[in-house]
Amino acid sequence: MNEQHPDQNAADHGGEGGFRAGFVAIVGRPNVGKSTLLNRLIGQKISIVSSKAQTTRHRVTGILTEAGAQFVFVDTPGFQTKHRNALNRAMNRSVSQALADVDLVFFVIEAGRFGEDDRKVLSVIPEAAKLVLVINKVDQLKDKARLLPFIDEVRKVRDFAEIVPLSAEKGRNVEELIKAATPLLPFGEPMFEEDEITDRSERFLASEFLREKLFRLLGDELPYGIAVEIEKFEVEGNLRRIHAAVIVDKAGHKSIVIGKGGEKLKRISSEARVELEKLFDGKVFLEVWVKVKSGWADDERALKSLGYE
Repeated sequence: MNEQHPDQNAADHGGEGGFRAGFVAIVGRPNVGKSTLLNRLIGQKISIVSSKAQTTRHRVTGILTEAGAQFVFVDTPGFQTKHRNALNRAMNRSVSQALADVDLVFFVIEAGRFGEDDRKVLSVIPEAAKLVLVINKVDQLKDKARLLPFIDEVRKVRDFAEIVPLSAEKGRNVEELIKAATPLLPFGEPMFEEDEITDRSERFLASEFLREKLFRLLGDELPYGIAVEIEKFEVEGNLRRIHAAVIVDKAGHKSIVIGKGGEKLKRISSEARVELEKLFDGKVFLEVWVKVKSGWADDERALKSLGYE
C-alpha cells in the first residue's frame, strides 16, 4: 500500500487529474456473488461461477483499465468459518494475505441479508482499510422498500467510504461502483497494459473452467474432495492441447464423475472445451480423466502440487 502523503502523490502524478491505480480485494462470505461481480467488472469471464459454496479456491486477479484509473482486482475465496481442513486453512490464508496487500476492499453482501457469517468476514478486514460496501443481488429483493432501512442497519456496523447497491448478474449499477471507487485509489502509474484482463496463466484458467463444469454438471452429486490438475498444456500455433486429471478423494467418487457409460465426463469435457475455445480464441484439444488421491484436501504437500499456497 502507498504510504505517501496524498498531496505528494498528486504532485508526482500530475495533480488532482493524475492517473490512479491500486489493488482491490473483493471479499465476502461464500456465495454472495464475488466471482460474478469480478467477471462483470472485467467484462469477460475469468473467475468461475457456481451456486455451490467454495467454488473459488484461489486468488484470481482481474484487471480493469479505465481512462483515468486501473483497478487490479483480487477475487478471494469465501472466508470459511465451518470447515477446518488444510484446504480451508489455505483458503482463509489467501483471504488474509489479500487483505494485507491491497489499497481498497469491496465487502460484498446480499441485499436484505446480513448475518453472523458476514460479520465474521467483516471482522477479518483491518480497521484501517478503505472499505466499500457492495450490496449485491438487489434485483432479488422482493420488497424494494426494505433496501434503505437495510443500508442504514449495516452502516452502523462499520465506517464505509462508499455504499453501492447493485446487481452483478444483471449488470445494474456496476458502473456506479467504479465511479465511487475511483477516487479512493492512490495516485500511481498503470501496473499492466491496457488490454490485459488477468495475470493468471492459460494453464490456470483451463483448470478453473473445467472445475466449474464439474460443479455445474454434477450438481448435488458433487464430491466435496474434488480438484483439477493440468498435467500437460501445449500450444501449437492456434491449437492448445490440454491433458487434465480430475482428482477425487475416494474410489467411489470416480464413478460419479465418469457417469454411466462415461457420458457425464464426456459432457463435462465437451462443455469446458467450448468455453476454453471462446476464451483462448482458438482450437482446443481437451483430454480429461479421473484419478483418486485419498485425503488430498487435508494434505499440505498435495495442496501445493495443485497450486494452493
